[in-house]
Amino acid sequence: MKKIIIFSILLLSLINVLHIKADAYVIPDDAIRLRVLANSNSEYDQEIKRTVSEKIQIKMYNLLKNTKEVDEARRIINRNMDHIEKEIKETLDKNNYKLGYKIDYGNHYFPEKKYKGTVYKEGYYESLLITLGKGQGNNWWCVLFPPLCLMEAEESDEVEYKFFIQELFDKYF
Repeated sequence: MKKIIIFSILLLSLINVLHIKADAYVIPDDAIRLRVLANSNSEYDQEIKRTVSEKIQIKMYNLLKNTKEVDEARRIINRNMDHIEKEIKETLDKNNYKLGYKIDYGNHYFPEKKYKGTVYKEGYYESLLITLGKGQGNNWWCVLFPPLCLMEAEESDEVEYKFFIQELFDKYF
């Protein structure tokens, strides 16, 4: 009987933790973000935004994959701005995009974002900002360092967070 009570308490605690889910995710204060602003919300401009963000994610992953410290990440980004810009230009040229772009590394404003139960506060954050055309469309962003781009925050609800323990619990209980 004592074991059942202890097991029940542990199980209830686990369920409580699982309900917190994404709310518990906090972006570190010294994180470096990557943000791509689309020209507009047209289907074409949003597709170009996705294409650029995918290419830049790959480029940045390869540049930062062995980086352990934020100062090292900053140096790598600054040293490679020409290569990053070249990747953007080639991607846009390949997609016959003629509206231009800007790239800037520094502190940039991010509006408040509610995503999957988590509120990301508005403010100025260190980031690599890529603005396509007029930059008046929905944006896509992720955390470059520490490398959390898989925890993307696009202005849609397409990403679903999965938790191994919850999947096991759902499967067996």
